[in-house]
Amino acid sequence: MGVAQIIATVLAGTITLVAVVLAVRAVIQMTAVIRQGQPDPARFEDKGTRAKTMLVETLGHTRMLKWGVVGGAHWFVMVSFMVLFLLVVEAYFEVVDPTGGLPIIGHWLIYGLGTELIGILGLAGIVVLIVIRQLARRKPRSRFTGSTMWQAYFVEAIIVGVLVCGFLIRGFKVANDTFEFPAWATPLSHGVGALLPAAEDGPTWVALVKLFISMGWLITIALNVTMGVAWHRFLAFFNIFFKRAPEKPAGSGLGALRPMMSQGKPLDFEEADPEKDQFGVAQVEQFTWKGLLDFSTCTECGRCQSQCPAWNTAKPLSPKLLITSLRDHAYAKAPYLIGGGGKDLTGEEKATAAQLAHMDVLSLAEGNKPLIGTEEEGGIIDPDVLWSCTTCGACVEQCPVDIEHIDHIVDMRRYQVLIESSFPAEAGVMLRNLENKGNPWGAPQNTREDWTKGLDFEIKRVGEADFDYLFWVGCAGAFEDRAKKTTRAVATLLHEAGVDFAILGEGETCTGDPARRIGNEFVFQMLAQQNVETLQEAKVKRIVATCPHCFNTLGNEYEQLGLKVEVVHHTQLLAHLVAEGKLTPVQPVDGGVTYHDPCYLGRHNRVFDAPREVLGSAIEGGLTEMPRNSERSFCCGAGGARMWMEEKIGKRINVERTEEALATGAKTIAVGCPFCYTMIGDGVTGKGEQDNVEVIDVATVLLRSIKGEKAIS
Repeated sequence: MGVAQIIATVLAGTITLVAVVLAVRAVIQMTAVIRQGQPDPARFEDKGTRAKTMLVETLGHTRMLKWGVVGGAHWFVMVSFMVLFLLVVEAYFEVVDPTGGLPIIGHWLIYGLGTELIGILGLAGIVVLIVIRQLARRKPRSRFTGSTMWQAYFVEAIIVGVLVCGFLIRGFKVANDTFEFPAWATPLSHGVGALLPAAEDGPTWVALVKLFISMGWLITIALNVTMGVAWHRFLAFFNIFFKRAPEKPAGSGLGALRPMMSQGKPLDFEEADPEKDQFGVAQVEQFTWKGLLDFSTCTECGRCQSQCPAWNTAKPLSPKLLITSLRDHAYAKAPYLIGGGGKDLTGEEKATAAQLAHMDVLSLAEGNKPLIGTEEEGGIIDPDVLWSCTTCGACVEQCPVDIEHIDHIVDMRRYQVLIESSFPAEAGVMLRNLENKGNPWGAPQNTREDWTKGLDFEIKRVGEADFDYLFWVGCAGAFEDRAKKTTRAVATLLHEAGVDFAILGEGETCTGDPARRIGNEFVFQMLAQQNVETLQEAKVKRIVATCPHCFNTLGNEYEQLGLKVEVVHHTQLLAHLVAEGKLTPVQPVDGGVTYHDPCYLGRHNRVFDAPREVLGSAIEGGLTEMPRNSERSFCCGAGGARMWMEEKIGKRINVERTEEALATGAKTIAVGCPFCYTMIGDGVTGKGEQDNVEVIDVATVLLRSIKGEKAIS
C-alpha cells in the first residue's frame, strides 16, 4: 500500500464513520417523530398481500410508469442506485488497492457487463429526468412549484457524480492495463480509458472522490431529515407496505374513506366523549403514525399537484404543499412533543412548567401554532386550502408512494366541523337539510316518488313483492330536475329489458356522502345507520345506483357498518343488458359525443369501460375523448361537498372542464353522475352554448338510440 492509498484509506474511513453516525442519528430522530402518531393496528394485517404489493409497485414501478418516459427513466435510476451500491462498496477496495475490486463476484464477467449496462442506462435516465425537470419547472403552473429545488439539484448532481466516477475508475484501470473485462462487455469504460493517461494511483483518488460524494450525500440527508427527495428512496418501501388498502393498485386512499378513529379504534358516537376521544385531527400528532410516515415519504415530485383541479384553477390548495407543510411542522414540533409537551383533547398543556422551561423555544413556538388557521393566526394549513378540496382522488391516483391525501384532509375537516363548528357558511344549510329532511336540498320526503309520475308502467315498491334489484334513486335523482330525467331513463331501460326492480320510495334517505366528506361524521353515521337498517330489513341483495357518490358509499363505506351487498352503477348494468341482447340500440346518435368520467365512478371505483361500452353501442362514429379522461379525468368541481359551497377563488372548476369538453367539438356531452350533470350543464349555459351542445346522462343516450326519442321528460 503506497502513501496515496494510506491517505485515501484514512480519509475514506473518517468520512464514512461520520456519515454512518449521522445517518443512524437521523433514523432514530425520524423514527421518534413517526412514533408520535396515533396507533393504527390495521396496517399490520395481511402481510403477504402487503409484501407482494410493495414489491410489484417498487420493482415493477407500476405507478411511476403511468408517466411513461418519466417512469422509465426513474426505473433505471432506481435500479442503478440499488445495484451500483456494489460499486460504492467496491470503491473501498479500490481506495486500498488501485487494481482491486469487489471480492468473489467483482471479477465475474456477468458482474462487469451488468454494472456497465446499468451504469449507462442510469446515467441516461438521470439526464432525462434533469431535462424534464428543467422544462417542467418553467411552465406557468408547474408541478415543481413549491418544491425545495436545491435538494433536487443536489440529488441529481450526486447521482451524476457517482456514475461518472464509476466510469472514470474503470477508465483509469483500462489505461493502466489492470481492467479485467473485455471491451465488448464494457464499451463505455474502455472508451473513457482510451482518453485517460496511465496513472497508477488514478483509481484510488477517483474512488476516494466517489466515496466523498456518496458519504457527502448521506451526511447531507442525515442533517436534513425532511429531505423527502432523498429519504423516499428508503421510506417508500415502508409507506407502500403499510398503505391502507394493499389490494388496491390504484391508490389506497381511493373509494371508502378511513373511518373516524380514536386510539386506533373506530369511534362509537353513542359512547364518545370529546374530552376523552379524538374527534378528527386538531394537532399534527393526532394523525396516525402512518400519516406521519406519509408526510416523511413525500418526494415533492408534484404529480399530485399537476393533476389537482383546485391547483389547476388557481386555488390555494396544492396536495404536495399541504403534505410538505404538515411534514415540516411535525419535525419542527417534534422536540416539544418528545420532551413531554403537547395539548390534551381539552386543549390543556401536558408538560410541566419545569419541562417547558428546558424546551427549545422554536419547537415550543411551533407547538403553539394552530394546525388550521390563516397566515395572520400562524396556522399551518389555511382554511381556504382545506376547503378547496373536492376529494376527487387525482392526488392519490398519481402519488407514486401511496400517500393518502384525502384521508388526511377529511380528518382535519372533521375536527373543524364537529368541534370548532368552523366551515363555509353555505354548507350549513346543506347539513341542516340532511339532519331535518334527509336530503341536501331540503325537499319534502313525501315528494321522493314524484319522478315516477307520467311513466307508462308501474314501479314496484319494496315490500310489495319480491325483486331482483333495488333501484337506489338517490337525492339528486329524486329531487333535482335534470337528474330526474336520468332516473326516468334508467327506470324505462330496466323495464324494457325485463329487469325485476323495486324502489324504496319514501323509505330512502341520503346516503350521507356529502356530510362525511365535509367532515360531519356524526350526520353521516345517523343517515347511514338508518339506511343500513332499512336495507337489511328489506333483505336487499343487489343495488343499482345512478349516482357514483351513492354507489361508492353503499358499496364501499356501508360495509364499515356491517352491510354487505352487491352494488352496481347503472352504466355497468346497462352495458351488461346491451351485451346480453336485452337492450338493442337501433338508431345511432350522431353529432359527436364526448364522455366525462365522474371521479367517484372512474378514479375511485375503476369503472371506465362500462359507460364507454354503452355509448359505443348507441353512437355513430365513435366516442370523442377529452385529453384528460379515464383515471386522469378532470373533476367537475362538485365532490367533497363542494356541490353546496360557493367557489370564490380562481377559475370555476366546472368551467375549466366544460371548456375542455367543448373543445372536442362534440354536440353531446355524456355524463354518468347527477352532480357532473349539474356542474357541466351549468358550465355549458355559462359559456352560452346551451343551444348548440347538450349535456345528458349515458342512460338517456342509450334510450334515445333504442326509442328514437329526443327527450326524456
